[in-house]
Amino acid sequence: MTAFFVSRIKVKDPAKMQDYAAATGPTIAGHKGALVLRGRAVQTLIGEDAGLHMTSVVQFPDIEALTAWFNSPEYQQHAGLRDEAGDMQFVVYQDPSA
Repeated sequence: MTAFFVSRIKVKDPAKMQDYAAATGPTIAGHKGALVLRGRAVQTLIGEDAGLHMTSVVQFPDIEALTAWFNSPEYQQHAGLRDEAGDMQFVVYQDPSA
């Protein structure tokens, strides 16, 4: 089943956020992932205001590929930069959902 990695990021340091994205983006393709969306929130239409944040969605062929990417040394070596760049929430979704 297709798996999606969804990140919601409150950027703390824009320069470090750019460095993080540049460093980690190439690690995705090695695990058969593809960036579907990366953008800033523009407005909240319903519910509590989501505030200023960025969201990205990455598609992987399955949960195993997503997990292998997230746990890979190539990605995890950037954990310190990730934490300096912003406050992040990562959620995994599957399609079709069980």
